[in-house]
Amino acid sequence: MAGKTRINLNAILKIMGILLIIEGVFMISSLGFSAWYDPDCLSHLRFFDPLHDFLPLLVSGSVILFIGVILWLSNKKLDQNSIGKREGYVIVSMAWVIISLFGAIPFMLSGVTDNYTDAFFETISGFTTTGATIFSDIESIPKGILFWRSMTHWIGGMGIIVLSLAILPILGIGGMQLFVAEVPGVTPDKLHPRITQTAKRLWIIYVILTLLQTGLLALGGMSLFDSLCHAFGTMATGGFSTRNDSIAGFSPYIQYVITFFMIMAGMSFTLHYFVLKGQFKKVISNEELKHYLYIILLSTGMIGIALLLVQNQSVESAFRNSLFQVVSIVTTTGFITSDYLLWPYFTWLLLFLLMFTGGCAGSTGGGIKIVRILLLFKNSSMELKRIVHPQAILPVRLNGKSISQGIIFNVLAFFLIYIIIFAFGSLVMSMLGLEFETAIGSVAASLGNIGPGLGMVGPVENYSAIPTAGKWILAFFMLLGRLELFTVLILFSVAFWKR
Repeated sequence: MAGKTRINLNAILKIMGILLIIEGVFMISSLGFSAWYDPDCLSHLRFFDPLHDFLPLLVSGSVILFIGVILWLSNKKLDQNSIGKREGYVIVSMAWVIISLFGAIPFMLSGVTDNYTDAFFETISGFTTTGATIFSDIESIPKGILFWRSMTHWIGGMGIIVLSLAILPILGIGGMQLFVAEVPGVTPDKLHPRITQTAKRLWIIYVILTLLQTGLLALGGMSLFDSLCHAFGTMATGGFSTRNDSIAGFSPYIQYVITFFMIMAGMSFTLHYFVLKGQFKKVISNEELKHYLYIILLSTGMIGIALLLVQNQSVESAFRNSLFQVVSIVTTTGFITSDYLLWPYFTWLLLFLLMFTGGCAGSTGGGIKIVRILLLFKNSSMELKRIVHPQAILPVRLNGKSISQGIIFNVLAFFLIYIIIFAFGSLVMSMLGLEFETAIGSVAASLGNIGPGLGMVGPVENYSAIPTAGKWILAFFMLLGRLELFTVLILFSVAFWKR
């Protein structure tokens, strides 16, 4: 007899505790930059002072750590069977909300935001690697808060859940269900049969690339603080910058370095692992990677030509600006070097369409993902052949392997739901009083985890003018996009809660 299923609340609360402990540790690490840039911080130990952030960060991090430890210790020891499929989906969906709710505290206590809606919006935008901001004067924010803001990107990029997978087995908790819920994909290659080893390898690659980019940015004249923050934003494909003009004020060298690492971050981390193992043939023959690079090159060429002909930019400038913006949008990073709304209308449309592509599956990017779009085209092409040859068996193939009908149906469902949510969300935002360009731009940018959109939320604007209700709606879309729809939407299904 069907009925409501029992959820292991102990497992959920214990893992929430672990995640809050991790969040608290990362938050307290921001105190170093707070003290370095404000040597007299100990004489300014007060709350709601937008110029000083040491006490707000210290108190916030300590409270989060305390709550995390209480949740961890107060729930009984869990075994390998404590986390089932339902617990996995609930934990992942709740995790991003909980860490964002707590991660917003320093923004409020420091006074850099005057209401909790803005603080939560900024925080979930960071953790989901969206990069949509409500701040108009970023450079006036204390360095500790700015570092924490960029840190939310880095934590969210690879996923705090994946990070916890390397810790859970030590505590006697299995993590496979968490990994399945956190990394929904088409056909992800397994790096290692043990999920813990997979998590460790992913994070090692992530850290190595982050440190390498930090070093190259520092060689270009960036301070250590700016280098770290921009490396966090790049590898997480997040886009939070420490400057009001994003990347526009930095040298061409810096812009090319960030462009290169955005491309790397938009690739599947499985391919990075294959490179480290010397398995270059698997990388070169990967169809998704080829089409990912084709889209970048073709779009860069089209926009570059338009900038040369219409705006009379130099060849190098046109190439650099077009390449940077195309890569930033395709990888859903959201860094800016130029106001693309001042470019020809044709480039607007192309960049808007690129907002839906996303990076490769298994990357830190958002969007629909290249592999899904590739499978859609392959299936459509094969369907035409099936009409001509109804008796023929014509499977869809990817990288030389036949793709099951179940995966094709999943891709079709994902694409349809994605477009429906975009259309419905745009309608709702229009009902809140936003003009057409702003409505579709804000929804596309939030659902795709991109950041800058069109209209009032364009590349040189921010989301501060969005109504309060609109910010909460867009925050939900950020979560949907980060967890690729199904992980969150399945919680609203009656069947999910049945036995």
